[in-house]
Amino acid sequence: MKRFDYFLPQSLEEALELKKKIPNSRFIAGGTDLMVQIRGGELKPSALISLRSIPDLSSIEINGSIRIGAMTTVTDLIYNPDLEHQAKLLVDAARRVGSPQIRNVATVGGNLCNCSPCADLALSLLVLEAKARIQSLSGTQDVPLQKFFESPGKSCLSPDQILTDIFIEPVSSNTKSVFLKKGRVKMDLAVASVALLLEMEGEICRKARVAAGSVAPVPLRLQKVEVLLEGQALSPELADLAQRMASESVAPISDIRGTEEYRRQIVGVYVKRGLAQILGWGLV
Repeated sequence: MKRFDYFLPQSLEEALELKKKIPNSRFIAGGTDLMVQIRGGELKPSALISLRSIPDLSSIEINGSIRIGAMTTVTDLIYNPDLEHQAKLLVDAARRVGSPQIRNVATVGGNLCNCSPCADLALSLLVLEAKARIQSLSGTQDVPLQKFFESPGKSCLSPDQILTDIFIEPVSSNTKSVFLKKGRVKMDLAVASVALLLEMEGEICRKARVAAGSVAPVPLRLQKVEVLLEGQALSPELADLAQRMASESVAPISDIRGTEEYRRQIVGVYVKRGLAQILGWGLV
């Protein structure tokens, strides 16, 4: 493994200045993905700029809306009691990330910036319609998370920018959600996964948000399924149609963890199963 310099800035401005001055340097958060890529020779940075000592990046604030610092660990998500009530779907997804050792180190920002199609936190944040705050030396901008992911391993961040925060607006009291993940073993990356959120008014679905992982180049909102469900009285027959539409809306690949056909099937089944769990129809 190639030697590289390591910096521990104390502020965002210092971190951004270092990134500007040092060619081919990389920011590092938890490092659970980045260090694997370096050891494997996929990345050869000249320097690593750690974000661990920047206090503003590691907090969770809930005051109407929710702000999650990019350096917040997955474990911090799980054990924040207010977040369990305000964004249960995100906490449910966090519980499915890796092992306790990984969750203690891995960060929200790292999970998103790695831009893996199977990122567990990305799906829940997509259906919660989260926004990413991006900062550079010239200022900040907020980007809908749906526009953050561009391709496997590539976000909308330019080299002089850093992800600092995630913002989530509160959901209504009649909103229910579910996160479903299929892996080969308990701590495996997802073969396929689905996050589903419904805002109901009686039997009518007023809002539907559905996202799927490991079935496209990036974490994917299934917007055709959302349109199908919204404004409708949900029924098992409509769930069957949503299942077929979900399977047809994805573009998975075949690899060592699963075939294209299997991934399509899992996504469809999970959309239908998620609807059943939220609406209390029993097992499907």
